[in-house]
Amino acid sequence: MGQVSHTNAVTTHAIRKEIQEAPAEVSTNALAKRFGLNYLTVQKWRKRSSVEDRRSGPQHPRPKSLSKLEVAACILFRKTTRLPLDDCLDTLQEWIPHLKRSNLHRLYQSHGISTLPTEETDKPETKTFKDYPIGYFQVDIAQINTEEGDLYMFVAIDRPSKYAQVELHEKVTTEIVAQFLENLIDKVPFTIHTVLTDNGSPFTTTRKPKVSIETSESVNHKATKSVKRNAFDAVCAKHNIEHRLTVPHHPWTNGQVERMNKTIEGATVTKDYYKTQENLKDHIQAFIDTYNFAKRLRALKGLTVFDYINECGRNEPDRFKQAPRRILPVRYKRRRTSA
Repeated sequence: MGQVSHTNAVTTHAIRKEIQEAPAEVSTNALAKRFGLNYLTVQKWRKRSSVEDRRSGPQHPRPKSLSKLEVAACILFRKTTRLPLDDCLDTLQEWIPHLKRSNLHRLYQSHGISTLPTEETDKPETKTFKDYPIGYFQVDIAQINTEEGDLYMFVAIDRPSKYAQVELHEKVTTEIVAQFLENLIDKVPFTIHTVLTDNGSPFTTTRKPKVSIETSESVNHKATKSVKRNAFDAVCAKHNIEHRLTVPHHPWTNGQVERMNKTIEGATVTKDYYKTQENLKDHIQAFIDTYNFAKRLRALKGLTVFDYINECGRNEPDRFKQAPRRILPVRYKRRRTSA
């Protein structure tokens, strides 16, 4: 790394060192003439032992209106109480009436306590989510209130690529949830390897007791339990998908899809009025298409969701069932062709 000199410096570290190492027989005037410097500049560097710059102002600055004792009191009060600047000013003015806010602020700045360091706490460090390859979907169900009645919004979002799919249904059953997953698998161009859901009954395996009564001399009643596999788990097993569940009372584990729910609601039912449910479905689908194929996301470093999927297709072609271009809506295909 090169040397960093004062803005108005006319000497380098090498010249300063040469001046300092010059024999005593060589006069200051001779050195000044040799290097083209002012006599006082050469005299200053001959007296110093270091070639580094010093601050041009006072070595221990303090407001002229404050005595050394008042400066020490202000600094000690700040370090002890750790109060904000205005609170320090209100308290200190009782003992130092002539103290001004600007003076106190400059004093704290010059002593490096204008911004106090944060206190160390015993809180555990915030952990970031593990990076997963494309094909890790979070799935959730949210309820939307409309004039014609309630609708249930099925939302799925891929954690790495942010690719989202939405369906609206009038009720929630295990069969509808399973069909939503089947539709999602058909629509996405890449292979889904993991699905993360909450512990709701549409997603989890159910156990129902099945009682059979046998009539015999030795056994009058015999109760047996059978396990009924959830339709959602059956679809996961069929397509070799790992089904994960969130930890109870930890909603942030499924935070991306929860955030997506609020984003969709904020762009539709929160600010617009829909006469029919079909109008709402059309608007949500248009919003999702814009989100997937036109909106640039900061989380993807300025890429659109589709551009990120395209990039993954070039880097990891084994994860894709079909070319990403096939999922483009017609209007976006025309736009990209014309571009």
